[in-house]
Amino acid sequence: MEKTIESATRRLGFITAIPQSVHRGSGCYVGIATLAAGLRAAGHHVEIIHPSFRLGSLLAERYLFNRSLAFRKTWDFDALAGFDLDGFALPPVRVPRIANIKGVLADAVRFERGITRAAIALEARWEGEHARRADLVITISEYCKERIRDFYRVRGPIAVVPELIDLDGWKKLFAANPAIKPADEFTVLCVCRFYPRKRVGLLLEAAGILRDQIPGLRIRIVGGGPEAARLRTVWRQLRLDSIVTWVGETSRGELAQEYNRADIFCLPSVQEGFGIAFLEAMAAGKPIVAARAAAVPEVVRHGVLTEPESAEALAEGIRQLWSDPLQSCEIARRQKAEVERYEMGRVAARFLHALAL
Repeated sequence: MEKTIESATRRLGFITAIPQSVHRGSGCYVGIATLAAGLRAAGHHVEIIHPSFRLGSLLAERYLFNRSLAFRKTWDFDALAGFDLDGFALPPVRVPRIANIKGVLADAVRFERGITRAAIALEARWEGEHARRADLVITISEYCKERIRDFYRVRGPIAVVPELIDLDGWKKLFAANPAIKPADEFTVLCVCRFYPRKRVGLLLEAAGILRDQIPGLRIRIVGGGPEAARLRTVWRQLRLDSIVTWVGETSRGELAQEYNRADIFCLPSVQEGFGIAFLEAMAAGKPIVAARAAAVPEVVRHGVLTEPESAEALAEGIRQLWSDPLQSCEIARRQKAEVERYEMGRVAARFLHALAL
């Protein structure tokens, strides 16, 4: 009997110019690296095809990398998956071409300004070209699937394969990195890259509202990015130095410690294709407060979802969990069960099944 694509050993090429680190590549890097790890753990071969050079501009680097694909002599794979825009300039090949869209750039550009907006708009054009030329499009949520149809006019098949998490790895990290905090502190953790669409400023406004309502309130923000200077200005204006701590970039062990230290997790983003940090918070057993926007309701099915763009609603969501420990525990219990759906072996199998469509 012929082996199915799920059981046979496959050779897969992953094309990506996303920086190969958590700090620069953010959630996109984590998702790609975890998918590759899940496939390799199942016995498949995955080669990451990425730039061998570095330029001062990521935009120029991605463009030249994609153009350089035309000079590669062999494509000895069962399938090629290009992530986001990467693969848009791929020449004709004899293997299936998959556009794996992890975040619809044409959707994200609406929340940017200035040079960043112009750069992402150009990348969105390339991403649309990539999606239309592919034999199959795979994306991470029903929300993204609809945005791809709307923005990129893709009429062919689009499969939804969610993001994934290395649950065993995170469990080990949580166990190896305990945290101790004063019993009278209530700690809210936020983890993200500082882009406008993440709405970290909204969390700062909510902190200003809650400072006199929640004794011992502490907000710890992990990450960095283009909005860092503006956010610190807001932080100073609201006089939040005794409440909000900028943790900065962390190692995985340090991040696990931050999750252990937290009472709840909050990310008020208004444009999420999925949100890997939500899976990490679920695995850590931290109840989530987030905005009811984009793909968030698909992912955060048991957390507290608030009206987007409202600091008052966000503050109320946080206060709700502080005032009701039983609700917090029940949300955490449900989330820890829910996150099992996204274990990397299970999702890697779904990815391979999608290739067989």
